Amino acid sequence: MGTTPLERLIDHYERRYPVTADGPVIGYVGQDVPVELVTAAGALPVRLAGRPGTDVTAGETYLGRGVDRWVVSVLTRLLGGEYGRLDRLLVSRDCEASLRLFYAVRELRRVEPGLGLPEAYLVDVLHLPHWTTTRYDRIRFAELVAVLERWTGTRLTPAAVAAAIGLHDERRELLRAVSALRRELRLTGVQALAVFGAVLPVAEHNQLLRDLMESSLDVHSGRRVFLTGSAHDTPDVYLVLEKAGFVVVGEDHDWGDLLASRLVGEPTLDALVERYQYNGPTAARASIADRAAYTARAAVECGAELVVSYVRRNDDAPPWDFPAQAAALRAHGIPAVLVDRQEYGSIDLAEVPVG
Repeated sequence: MGTTPLERLIDHYERRYPVTADGPVIGYVGQDVPVELVTAAGALPVRLAGRPGTDVTAGETYLGRGVDRWVVSVLTRLLGGEYGRLDRLLVSRDCEASLRLFYAVRELRRVEPGLGLPEAYLVDVLHLPHWTTTRYDRIRFAELVAVLERWTGTRLTPAAVAAAIGLHDERRELLRAVSALRRELRLTGVQALAVFGAVLPVAEHNQLLRDLMESSLDVHSGRRVFLTGSAHDTPDVYLVLEKAGFVVVGEDHDWGDLLASRLVGEPTLDALVERYQYNGPTAARASIADRAAYTARAAVECGAELVVSYVRRNDDAPPWDFPAQAAALRAHGIPAVLVDRQEYGSIDLAEVPVG
């Protein structure tokens, strides 16, 4: 275990699997899973990442080759028991790949119970800005509360939910401070991803983040790049870019800055519902205009010198956003490049302008 707060956070990130915890562990896939409710139920929420560059034949057997490779990797790791003890699994319907993962796990539990896959539940959150959508989402959240109570044997009282909301909103505020450190080049993109994704109980995570704010950090240098497009559940692409002389100062995907973009605010279940309804915008769930405006604003705030839209093979939504994003960025004098059809965890640097 490292000695500085940053080293300890990186350790928690790099050793996040297999999971070790005293209490219940609930794995989850997708940004739409309300982790506050998992915390309120006394369980540890653990977001599942894939692992680039490894054999995914097992996952491919059930998902085929036309699915985004990160989810094929996640299923492969589930089948191989690489995540350690997962008591249950929550999967959000945030994209087609996540949905296919849910159905695969559910069916495999039915036809091949010997595989030992965890019981899975689909978290279905809609994002249209209508009161009917809010009503739909409230029903789905109430159902999720009942499922978590059954899984854990813990009643999710209003007080427990309020306390969990407070802890997670505190973490979001702290993660915003982490983003500010990165904009000052006191953290690299690789380090920031580790700080965001460290797996430990939220109260302990918050304390380490507070310690990080008070610690001494080196100042880095490099061409400031902002990432849009596909999400990054591992630091592999960030590593390639930063070894090539870039510094990733921001991103608009849900493993990075987007985690902290919206607070819950009021410590109530209704406010929690609306936080997830209006959270975003991601490529699979937001309009092209909203994505373009958000990306341009975030890139300007980061002082980005270049925006890279990195798109994995079989991730079809991001390329539709790029023309509008590039136009919005040109208005601020920021060049943008589309690096399309990339293999999971890899990037072709020949397509990224270095000067």
